[in-house]
Amino acid sequence: MTNAKSEALLLSFAFRHFFVIRHLSFLICFAFAMMSSFAQSPPSAKDILASVRMIESRQQIDLQGQLRQNDIVVPFRLIQNGPLIRYSFTNPDEILQLRLGENSSRLDLVTGSETEKFAAANLKQRIRGTSVTYEDLAFKFLYWPNARVLGEENVRTRNCWKLQLRAPSRESPYSNVLLWIDKASGALMRMEGYDWDLHLAKRFEVVSAQKIEGRWFLKQMRIEELQPGTSHVQSRTYLEIKR
Repeated sequence: MTNAKSEALLLSFAFRHFFVIRHLSFLICFAFAMMSSFAQSPPSAKDILASVRMIESRQQIDLQGQLRQNDIVVPFRLIQNGPLIRYSFTNPDEILQLRLGENSSRLDLVTGSETEKFAAANLKQRIRGTSVTYEDLAFKFLYWPNARVLGEENVRTRNCWKLQLRAPSRESPYSNVLLWIDKASGALMRMEGYDWDLHLAKRFEVVSAQKIEGRWFLKQMRIEELQPGTSHVQSRTYLEIKR
């Protein structure tokens, strides 16, 4: 009986000792992994933007949405087949097609079975009286070559890379764009566009997301247009995606 108790105690001690050693080993390995991770420099802005473009160009969706600003409600249908994204509006009918390429994006106007490049002179026009312009739909800034990583910041609890992009020419209404990109998903969480006097002109921010067929999609984005040279929001539009 005494021998049995001694063996049981010995086995118990050995098990606890083994467990402690394994636990300490795990903590040591985890600590070294974290130290290695922190020692690595952050990815370049070029690599981050390339990843965002790749993720955006692989979506397969067919959803209903709307632009809403005060009493204005503009419904649309959003269909994406890889790098091709179509926005279909009604009253009057209008179909826009955005093609996401490796080096640039192209916004086209679809008429019947034909497509023609959307006139550059019309890119600054507002869509159906909202704060959103055709330029905003074109994602041109994702291809600007002059970009740098400013650091890391949280947006709505999401850990993001913060990037600054500079416009290559005055064709854009924005001289600078700040982007907050979710590290985990590559999603654009916030965008701020600055005019050529370096005043904040427009701010885009994801308010909420939704899970559809096991994948996360935008649910609501807020677009704020600021009065030039001030922090006063002069108009606020919501882009909302429905199932």
